Amino acid sequence: VQLQASGGGLVQAGGSLKLSCAASGGTFSPYVMGWFRQAPGKEREFVAAISGSGRTTIDADSVKGRFTISRDNAKNTVYLQMNSLEPEDTAVYYCGRNQGGVWHIATIQHPGKYKYWGQGTLVTVSS
Repeated sequence: VQLQASGGGLVQAGGSLKLSCAASGGTFSPYVMGWFRQAPGKEREFVAAISGSGRTTIDADSVKGRFTISRDNAKNTVYLQMNSLEPEDTAVYYCGRNQGGVWHIATIQHPGKYKYWGQGTLVTVSS
């Protein structure tokens, strides 16, 4: 399984970016997919996750109301629409495929429960 993340870049505070993560080499639709981020000197933190069907999502409190996760199972792709970006959102963003398709709030927010990761895409928000 390979995950290819893209869409990062430099944006001013208040701006928007849309990240994409294309999966290949395995099945896609049954699995929970997630976005995490890691700022310099910090641990990888949960951003958002989406169920295999796409009908259920969960966001971290820090991005609630600003970021939206979605997926297109026909294209084996998961997205992260990021609006109202803040300098604190600056990080490398990683997409991951959960080890399973079960919607467990504890496991879908834990990076250790994701078996495959993309290479990361850098998002830099200037003030």
